[in-house]
Amino acid sequence: MNSAMRWRIITLQAVMVVVLAAGAAFAFGLGTFTTGQIRDELTAQQVYFPGKDQIKAGGALDPATFSQEIRDQAGNQVTDGNQARIYANDFMGVHLKGIANGMTYASVGTKITDLKAQAANLSKDDPAYRDLQNQITTLTAQRETLFKGETLRSSLLNAYGWWTIGSYTTYAAFGLMLAALVVLGALVFEVVAARRPETIKVAQKKALPTTA
Repeated sequence: MNSAMRWRIITLQAVMVVVLAAGAAFAFGLGTFTTGQIRDELTAQQVYFPGKDQIKAGGALDPATFSQEIRDQAGNQVTDGNQARIYANDFMGVHLKGIANGMTYASVGTKITDLKAQAANLSKDDPAYRDLQNQITTLTAQRETLFKGETLRSSLLNAYGWWTIGSYTTYAAFGLMLAALVVLGALVFEVVAARRPETIKVAQKKALPTTA
């Protein structure tokens, strides 16, 4: 490899080191900023898992219903994305399914509309009318609870999503830094190799015998 080609390679490697290092710094800053923001927001919401005293039959963390993963979080505050996922899916998800026999906010709304249509065709003195009104009242309360619960659950899952993005961005930063170090090592090797021929030539020149 001639000297000009080698120095072009060295220049390219130097540029790559700078680009990779800058990318690593940017990714690390972005990742830590994202996870930091999520941690601050979750901490401010003051969401806590039920206490360890609820790990019992009939408790809020009944072992027959809730997994070991969520029971391990008993009493902890939700402060990171992984805890947000556990609380949203393994705790709230289970409880929301039990509010209206597995119906969602939307399906409860549809049910209320159907009952109101049936009630509209009945006399207010009809016992069936009063029964329908009682069902509507119950379902309306359940729908309100589902709305609040699903809103919080969506918020927690959104936090988990951004936390995951932030975490993987941070991991990518370490990968970019490792790549920068590898290229830097190759750069050092090329610089040493580029200077070696000159050293050999100087040594050979000094070794030549002088003529009288």
